[in-house]
Amino acid sequence: MTILDKIIAEKEKEVAELKDSYQPGSIHGRRVNISLYDTFMNAEKMSIIAEMKRASPSKGLINDGVEPATQGRIYETCGAGAISVLTDTPFFQGTIEDMQAVREVVEIPVLNKDFIIDEIQIDRAYDAGANLILLIAAALPEQRLAALYQYADEKGLEILFEVHNDEELAVAERIGAKIIGVNNRDLKTFEVDLATTEKLAEKIDTTKTLLISESGMKEKADVERVQKVGAKGILVGETMMRSVDLKETFDSLRVPLGE
Repeated sequence: MTILDKIIAEKEKEVAELKDSYQPGSIHGRRVNISLYDTFMNAEKMSIIAEMKRASPSKGLINDGVEPATQGRIYETCGAGAISVLTDTPFFQGTIEDMQAVREVVEIPVLNKDFIIDEIQIDRAYDAGANLILLIAAALPEQRLAALYQYADEKGLEILFEVHNDEELAVAERIGAKIIGVNNRDLKTFEVDLATTEKLAEKIDTTKTLLISESGMKEKADVERVQKVGAKGILVGETMMRSVDLKETFDSLRVPLGE
């Protein structure tokens, strides 16, 4: 059983509990109507989705003392184009309340980063004020992904559709994903290789589709690699959570976008 298999198995239990305990519309998060797609596609520098996560299955505890609202404000001030908040508890030690706390204090798009397998999670993300949700191609069959994509889209949410290989990219294109995240981390082995973005970018029309490169962004040279193949955004988690000078980290990663 892979790490992803274990996460999804746990998520199925969580969703069953959520259906019993959560009534859609019962929480009222702050709404900020702003499009990540439009913002990133029109930016002159690499846009950064700065991620907030206390822990991960591969790294264990990263920064368990983080205060979401404070971190969110710092991210925005330092130049984040959006903020991703991990809301999975068993593996990442996040909560939906973390995302709400960030949404209350920033004006940029907020991504509810979780392992979405059911509409009830999308309802809760919307209610809590998310602008985007994550759908992971490796997590579900294509038919289910398409249904969840349509459900989120009809609620006015944007969807970051995450892929890792050619087959998953083909699914993204059939579903009509406008924002494709290429995860350089293999969710089955958790190994990271930036060549994953370089390889898949060749098959993506980056004039119409927003390409986000996820995982493995540690220094300027990493960002320049993915910028050269058409990525206009990067998702950066661990590097941000471990940074001792966030302004310097942001400035080094926000490389100019090519013509």
